[in-house]
Amino acid sequence: MTDVATQAGVSQSTVSLVLNGMTGTQLAEETRARVARVAAELGYQLPERKPERRVAAARRVPAGAGAGTGLILYLVDEVSTSPHAALSIDGAKDEAWRQGALVCVFATRSSSAVEAAVLATMLANPQLLGVVYSTIFTRAVTLPAPLAGVPTVLLNCHPVDEGTPPAALSISSVEPSEVTGGQVATECLIDAGHRRIGFINGEPWMDAAHDRLLGYRRALASADIAFDRKLVREGDWHVASGHECTLLLMRQEPPPTAIFCANDLMAVGCLEALHELGLRVPQDVSVMGYDDQEIARHTKPALSTLVLPDYEMGRLAVEMLLAEVADPARRKRRHKVEGSLVARATVAPPKPR
Repeated sequence: MTDVATQAGVSQSTVSLVLNGMTGTQLAEETRARVARVAAELGYQLPERKPERRVAAARRVPAGAGAGTGLILYLVDEVSTSPHAALSIDGAKDEAWRQGALVCVFATRSSSAVEAAVLATMLANPQLLGVVYSTIFTRAVTLPAPLAGVPTVLLNCHPVDEGTPPAALSISSVEPSEVTGGQVATECLIDAGHRRIGFINGEPWMDAAHDRLLGYRRALASADIAFDRKLVREGDWHVASGHECTLLLMRQEPPPTAIFCANDLMAVGCLEALHELGLRVPQDVSVMGYDDQEIARHTKPALSTLVLPDYEMGRLAVEMLLAEVADPARRKRRHKVEGSLVARATVAPPKPR
């Protein structure tokens, strides 16, 4: 394939798409013809497809028929409980459209019956290229049996057998790098000069809460700051719990000079509590959020936070899926996407005591 790509003057991925019959992508007919001619001249032969392969390649689209008709099934357990799913769907749709495919979204609301009905219908569609299997909360999942042999990428979730070595992975996944996110957010406060940093976490049984706490602790350890369990409070991701946990943290002696909230909604509650206590942000107490939801831009002052890269995860999941459809032998991988720090106006050096 590398020889074909070099002689045809195209990328190896283009060669793979052409020779695998992936006509749902936006490639000129002249390019397809050139790749096919060079491949024939060099004696390139595709391996025979396994008979059990259940997803057919997209049908050839007649000239002038518009963007490709290849379909990607985006299966998610919930879309209405948070803005994160919508952003991931946008990323998936944009990348699919860029490559000439369309995304069909189904929300199962965690119903096994709905999931089975969707899979039975969509897997029978000859235009289906593959599946993005997504969850609203990062967690371990067991892949539904009908997806065995179907090109699939997990989004915001990972297989139950998490301890499997990377070289032996049976399915690819895309997840947020939560440990790194928690560490970067905490390091921002440390770099500003804070040594006594409170942490308001979400529900501890969730992967996101566990990993963001681990990132917080790693940042403290790297700065040679002792971990103090009394500076950690467990909320429930909502505004009210951020408010309540902040009041508890500020009753300590000495109180924290900065508070890292594991999501932006709890950070809103934190800001309200500090205002009620007559404390200024960031002059008296610095506050850091997480997620970069829309509300973070409109708090007073605007909230410094860390981006949860939902859009990029959705985009990458489709990119990886189409690459695996084009090259079934491609090695599976577990990809973690890092979010960036958004410095706004709620972090400043601690006030001298």
